[in-house]
Amino acid sequence: MPPAPDVPPLVSLRDVARVYPRGARAVVALAGVSLDVREGEKLAIMGPSGSGKTTLLSILGCLDRPTRGEHLFEGRRVEALSDDELSRLRNRSIGFVFQAFHLIPQLTVAENVETPLLYEGAPPAEWRPRALRSLERVGLAARADHRPSELSGGEAQRAAIARALVTEPRLLLADEPTGNLDSATGEEIASLLDELHARGRTVVLVTHNETLARRAHRVVRLRDGRVESEGTP
Repeated sequence: MPPAPDVPPLVSLRDVARVYPRGARAVVALAGVSLDVREGEKLAIMGPSGSGKTTLLSILGCLDRPTRGEHLFEGRRVEALSDDELSRLRNRSIGFVFQAFHLIPQLTVAENVETPLLYEGAPPAEWRPRALRSLERVGLAARADHRPSELSGGEAQRAAIARALVTEPRLLLADEPTGNLDSATGEEIASLLDELHARGRTVVLVTHNETLARRAHRVVRLRDGRVESEGTP
């Protein structure tokens, strides 16, 4: 079930624009986007290439700052936070899953999952138990001591999801999480995201996959840096 409309937004954007200087001309990635993401929601962001999807996801995840507009996360004005405060916010409250997995090849799966705990400042004695619990949640505990090169594509994405979850973030952001996978493996990852959402995780995903988007509560479609449409799938 979608969250009740009276649930306060976890993230709120108001007239957010992002402009990148490119020599004599500027590239407008976002041209005034207003959007609320509520606790417990599953939201899909769609649109053609160049529409601003990844930029929007980066701003939602506090990886980038708007050129103008207001960005609130957990009720705090993100534009007023220092870089160190933003880093702590990202590490504590936001998990990221990328299309290309971004696992460190020299580390084992468990060591990859432990990495956010280093930046969180968690005691080293907690790293392994927390990593194993996170891997257990995605069905990958048996591969904890393997290297990323020994994993299938689906296993690599599960490891990336375990890494995103190890700090127990309130918000999970996924950028084309099934884009590098075959259809059967993509369905496994889609089902895993459904399961994580059913356990209470707020999920926002960027996708070109209409089938994946239909599993969300709400679909926001972008075009030319603006919200073209918004509604139930």
